[in-house]
Amino acid sequence: MSANETLSQLAELLLNGGVKVVDLAAVLGPDTPLIKLPPEIAVDTPKVEIHEISAYNETGPFWAWNWLKLGEHSGTHFDAPRHWISGKDHVDGTTDTINVKNFVAPVNVIDCSKQAAEDHDYLLSVDDIKAWEAKHGAIRAGEWVLMRTDWYKRNHSEAAFLNANETGPHTPGPTAEAIEYIISTGAIGWGTETIGTDAGLAGGMTPPFPAHCLLHQANRYGLASLCNLDQLPAKGAVLIAAPLKIENGTGSPSRVLALVAN
Repeated sequence: MSANETLSQLAELLLNGGVKVVDLAAVLGPDTPLIKLPPEIAVDTPKVEIHEISAYNETGPFWAWNWLKLGEHSGTHFDAPRHWISGKDHVDGTTDTINVKNFVAPVNVIDCSKQAAEDHDYLLSVDDIKAWEAKHGAIRAGEWVLMRTDWYKRNHSEAAFLNANETGPHTPGPTAEAIEYIISTGAIGWGTETIGTDAGLAGGMTPPFPAHCLLHQANRYGLASLCNLDQLPAKGAVLIAAPLKIENGTGSPSRVLALVAN
């Protein structure tokens, strides 16, 4: 079958419902949970603001539109390599310079929902990934790897989503070794359902925040605050994760989608 025939078949499957489109993004608005960082080391992203320009009134009689105030890493978002100091020198490391073909790729979904429910500090290990590969097949170069935890079901409440106490935030994520292994497979990126691509206690790991540090050092990408990974198969879906083309952008809120056989 030729490439044109394959695309025509995909188009037909989209039209007749043989392939469904799954929305993996959270609603972006004033109540969107945002990461909280220690004030002694960082300034936090401001809350998302939506301001009316006009709404069929004296400032625009026939149209409605708004202007927004938001951080690049608000809500469901894409992390570009320049987001982290380890990736700052990549010439194609910003949202306006990444090759667009990298925004569409097959996806592997590792289900850790049971472990995360039992242990909010659960860390995905290399052994966990290898056991998943033995069951579902190898992670291939150019594919995404996503960690399903069902954590998105908490995003109605910032407190529940961040899950922080006096010892810090408690959310699941990967070990440094797991990220190193994922990079070694040639995977193009790593994503999670939590506020960031790292575990809540990742600041105390070596290196600190290993998903950010190691991924972006290797010119790979991150996705955070994903939703509905429970609607994706372990393998077989196609991920569409396109950030806004922000000049020198370190990341972007994104409407992440997946194509799934119905």
